[in-house]
Amino acid sequence: MENNHTIAAISTAMAESGIGIVRMSGEEAFAIADKIYKNKKGKRLSDQKTHTIHYGFIEEEGKVIDEVLVMLMRGPHTFTGEDTVEIDCHGGVYVVKKILEACIRNGARPAQPGEFTKRAFLNGKMDLSQAEAVIDVIQSQNDYALKSSLKQLRGSVKEKISDLRNKIIYHTAFIESALDDPEHISIDGYGNVLKKETKEIIEEIETLLKTADDGRIIREGINTVILGKPNAGKSSLLNVLLGEERAIVTEIAGTTRDILQETINLQGISLNIIDTAGIRNTDDKVEKIGVDKAKDYAKEADLIIYVVDSSNDLDENDYEIMKFIQGKKSILLLNKSDLERKVTKEEIKKICKEYNIENIPVIEISAKEEKGIDRLEEIVKEMFYHGEISFNNEIYITNIRHKTALERAKDSLMKVIESIENDMPEDFYSIDLMDAYETLGSITGEMVGEDLVNEIFSKFCMGK
Repeated sequence: MENNHTIAAISTAMAESGIGIVRMSGEEAFAIADKIYKNKKGKRLSDQKTHTIHYGFIEEEGKVIDEVLVMLMRGPHTFTGEDTVEIDCHGGVYVVKKILEACIRNGARPAQPGEFTKRAFLNGKMDLSQAEAVIDVIQSQNDYALKSSLKQLRGSVKEKISDLRNKIIYHTAFIESALDDPEHISIDGYGNVLKKETKEIIEEIETLLKTADDGRIIREGINTVILGKPNAGKSSLLNVLLGEERAIVTEIAGTTRDILQETINLQGISLNIIDTAGIRNTDDKVEKIGVDKAKDYAKEADLIIYVVDSSNDLDENDYEIMKFIQGKKSILLLNKSDLERKVTKEEIKKICKEYNIENIPVIEISAKEEKGIDRLEEIVKEMFYHGEISFNNEIYITNIRHKTALERAKDSLMKVIESIENDMPEDFYSIDLMDAYETLGSITGEMVGEDLVNEIFSKFCMGK
């Protein structure tokens, strides 16, 4: 990829809309714009002040393509750090493509996915963790994910990682200086100091790692499986949560045979819900496949919502489900509370205790009358976030790449402590300290290869 070329791309969705935006970035952005922009006063865009907007027309070979507003921004005070031109036109798919083609014919080349953000990274406008936060903002599915991504975009991860690296490099530099000049710099007893401070750095890394599970859920959502016997009201519950008739609901047991997957936003968090076939012993081959798939999904779930029909007695299928959910994060819903009950809340809690799931929350609901759903939402939030999440001070690690690097850095620092305890030579300390320093640097992009950079930015959408 040649970074000295001027690039162009459509930066809005390819669909009919009020406006569309074509963006150019690079040394020739203003010169290319001059070739295709016309206005009644005959002014040249390259002669205008930075961060100004100009009304006119995009023309080629004397033919008007569209009436536009053109925004001019001179580097380095731009997103990419380069001269940037944004052409705001009418939002029809055809007209936006025509303007992009005009830019390319006059000297720009098509941008690769994520190339604008990649240039921002390469030009020092942001570090790699901030660049990754850009795509996270775009892909945010809920309030928490958006808040976390915006915090990272403002540099929360960058600042924390830089602080850790500064502490590590201080000790590395001291050891190297002492080894180079032992007559003037003594390292007698320095192992005890280094051991204490290395443990403190490890504790800081562990604090970050503890947020990784919550961070994954913030970013990706809670993988939730609805289990229960046939006709317990699983599909009705899904429809209530979605606010639409997505799943077929009948009085015939076993209506749901395949897997239904939907994502809902629940009090600022995302639930990736899977409605499954009713769990029961069956000779029906098709239904049995659905039951087996339900169990497979439940094994990998973050949360299981177990729906019980309180208007019918429990049977061996219920007891099988209770055994299955032992040790898993689960919520038990006593559904059909609007009907005459054969299973009470007190009775089900007593039975749950016998099956070693006595801590499972039990909520009485009526999916038909939409009662008890608010309590379900509150319990889910409490189970995963222990109340309200604050993004004021705490940093959430939401990226698996960052988590892996933190784990590797921790391992290197543990080796430092091991070397100190085994009275190893001081140069062993500095080797592992530098490993931790460079590994943490991979998070911010200070120690990262070209292949990884290309892979990260290839996941971006076109025009960003």
